[in-house]
Amino acid sequence: MKNGILYFLFALATIICMSSCGINSNFMLKTPRDFQFDSIPMAPKVDYVIAPNDLFSFRLFANDGFKVIDLAAGTTADPTAGNIGANRGIGQSFISYLVRQDGKARLPMLGDVQIAGLTKLEAEMNLEEAYAKYYVNPYVQVQIQNQRVFVFPGNGADAQVIELQNNNTTLLEAIARAGGIAERGRAKRVKIIRQTKEGKDVYQINLSTIGEGLKYTSMIMQANDIVYVEPVPEISQGVLNEVTPIVALLSSAFVIYLTINQLK
Repeated sequence: MKNGILYFLFALATIICMSSCGINSNFMLKTPRDFQFDSIPMAPKVDYVIAPNDLFSFRLFANDGFKVIDLAAGTTADPTAGNIGANRGIGQSFISYLVRQDGKARLPMLGDVQIAGLTKLEAEMNLEEAYAKYYVNPYVQVQIQNQRVFVFPGNGADAQVIELQNNNTTLLEAIARAGGIAERGRAKRVKIIRQTKEGKDVYQINLSTIGEGLKYTSMIMQANDIVYVEPVPEISQGVLNEVTPIVALLSSAFVIYLTINQLK
C-alpha cells in the first residue's frame, strides 16, 4: 500500500517535470538576454523597395499632367475640363500588374519592364522615361497595392495582417486595427522586425509608459514589418492544462490498484 502511494507520487512528479518542457512553447521570436536591439527610427530609413510578387498600379499623364492617358481604353482627356460626363472613366481604369519572380512586369506598350529592386520614385522615373517614346513629357504616379504589416498582439490566435492604406500608418494605428494589445500581451516588450538592405533590424519598444510609449506610438510602419507583442508566460495554467488529463488517468489507475489490493 505504502509503496503504491510512493510510486504514484513519483510518477506524478516525473510527468509534471516532463510536461513543463512544453509550457509556453508557442512563444515566437525569442531574444537572448544580452541581445543588442537596433536604434528605433521614427520613420523608415529608406523607401520601400519593390519585390517579386508585389502588385502595383499606375496612372499615366502626358504634357506634364495636362492630359490623362487611359492605357486600358486607349484614350486621353484633359483632367481640368469641366465636362465630367465626357471624361467619365478616363484615367480611372486602375489595373494591377504583378511583379514576376524575374523582377519584371508586363506593361501596356512597353512589354516586360524591370520593376523589382526599385523604390516607388525610381519606378515612376523609369516609366516616365520609357513612355517618353510615345507621349510628350509623360508624368507617372505609381501605387503599390499589397503593402501590409503583421501584428501579433500578445495572443498568437489573434494575429492580424494589416493592409497599409497610406504611407504614414503609425505603430499605434497598426496595433489598434489589430484589436489592441491582448490581455496576455506585455506592452513593455513590443518588438518590431523590419527588412532592410543589410538584413533585418530588430527594435524593442516599451509602450507601457506615457513617456517612451507615447513617443514611439508615432513610429511609421513599413511594408512587411512584423509587430510582435511578447505574451506573459502562463506557467501555472500551462502546467495545469498539460498535467490534468494525465493526473486523471493515473488517479483512475491508482483507484483500480487499491481496489484490487482490498479484494485480496
